[in-house]
Amino acid sequence: MAEKNLLLGDEALALGALHAGLSGVYAYPGTPSTEITEYIQAHTLTRERNVHCSWSGNEKTAMEAALGMSFAGKRALVCFKHVGLNVAADPFMGSAMTGANGGLVIASCDDPSMHSSQNEQDSRFYGAFAMMPVFEPSNQQEAYHMARAAFDYSEKRRIPVLFRLTTRMSHSRAVVEADDKLRDQNPLKYPENPRQWVTLPVNARVRNRQLIKDYATFEEDAVVSPFNFFKDGKDHSMGVIACGIAYNYLMENCPDGCPYPVLKVSQYPFPWELARKMASMVKTILVLEEGQPLVEERLKGVLPTGITVKGRLDNSVNRDGELTPDAVRAALGLPALPQPAASQVVAPRPPALCVGCGHRDFFTALNNVLKDYKDAKVFGDIGCYTLGWMPPFQALDTCVEMGASVTMAQGSAYAGTWPSVAVIGDSTFTHSGMTGLLDAVNTNADIVVCISDNLTTGMTGGQDSAGTGRLEAICEGLGVPREHIRTIVPLPKNYPDMEKVIREEIEYHGVSVVISRRECIQTLKRHAKK
Repeated sequence: MAEKNLLLGDEALALGALHAGLSGVYAYPGTPSTEITEYIQAHTLTRERNVHCSWSGNEKTAMEAALGMSFAGKRALVCFKHVGLNVAADPFMGSAMTGANGGLVIASCDDPSMHSSQNEQDSRFYGAFAMMPVFEPSNQQEAYHMARAAFDYSEKRRIPVLFRLTTRMSHSRAVVEADDKLRDQNPLKYPENPRQWVTLPVNARVRNRQLIKDYATFEEDAVVSPFNFFKDGKDHSMGVIACGIAYNYLMENCPDGCPYPVLKVSQYPFPWELARKMASMVKTILVLEEGQPLVEERLKGVLPTGITVKGRLDNSVNRDGELTPDAVRAALGLPALPQPAASQVVAPRPPALCVGCGHRDFFTALNNVLKDYKDAKVFGDIGCYTLGWMPPFQALDTCVEMGASVTMAQGSAYAGTWPSVAVIGDSTFTHSGMTGLLDAVNTNADIVVCISDNLTTGMTGGQDSAGTGRLEAICEGLGVPREHIRTIVPLPKNYPDMEKVIREEIEYHGVSVVISRRECIQTLKRHAKK
């Protein structure tokens, strides 16, 4: 009998990958993708089959390691959030040129409404950019089945597959019925065409021409995919194209069936043939898609004139933020359901640093010092400590992306800012701050780099941090003078000593590093319970 589980969308993908013969998952934690890897790490099948499941240093290294596993003929899964795909973009684009040997699936979890992100980018654009197939499930059950299908398709067409989830799919639960037959892991098998994996121009030109031909095949496959289908309706006043989770929302609002013709899309390239079929029946098409108006924009240039395309661009659907069942309901012209607004039910609660967090004591000491420097600027980074921008600390002036604190502090220092201070976490430092520190050393930038080390990757739930126990050695290895690598313990009783160290390093005109180290209060509690 098939096993039934109540799973997050992330977990459904993870279980599907394990059942599909996965040999390794490579990931850097980031909401809403983290649970994919954590589920695999905790699963008994992972230990039985010796599936690789350690966290990678960043998304780029994760992508490259998975590509290496694919080269060896094994099935590999890469996981990160949408902005992590930016970090992995170089090997990601390169993987479309090398192709895949063992099945290679890249799970990118987008975050519409920016619940825990700095933008709303839509990973489907990356799929089109790389000429790579994209799979986008509409519900958790489909995510489970689609995982195996994605690995199979990757090996059939010798191409990596981008697997797109969004926050609501990743973090909502549904009953998932699992297959009772598990696929074995692939044996070791190297590429039949090893030349393809060396992307010198002489080889890449040949591969690029082949990829263009293959993309036409991907388009044909999308038309007959079991994850895409066209269903006629009685009312031809409008047709509806529903992509990914939008199809789930459409069916939620039409429990007895949609009265309009519907095109469900969960596998890309977009099935233009099916869209043209719909356009021959209707004069108006409503596009429902989570994220940016990728399909809506392209329809306008492909369909015959006289067809009205509605969606996010004409505000039939909200232009920013998450697509919701209520937004779909309004776009269909259905009356709103009688329910109070969320703001009337839930009191707003802005995020804040945990009580007892070491970042709090570090920011207090830093602020006490910097109030004596009129033009001091503090360049922040991505992590729990980003909340230091908010009251009561208001200690940061910038936060752009992973690792930017160190390099922005350099640029501002070269422009004349003093003191120029960078604040970065331990995990973010090893993710993408080390190369910036090397730049600073090579130019002897007048900056202070403060690494707020809580001995974990705190913002995403306490995963292992790649630099734990090695930060001083790393900084010294990058060329920071040993006497200007200072360690402080952020506690109220230590404020005088902390402030003295920070002030001394500000007054030193060169590269210095101050490591503020105390374990995350949340992981400390978990360790105490154990």
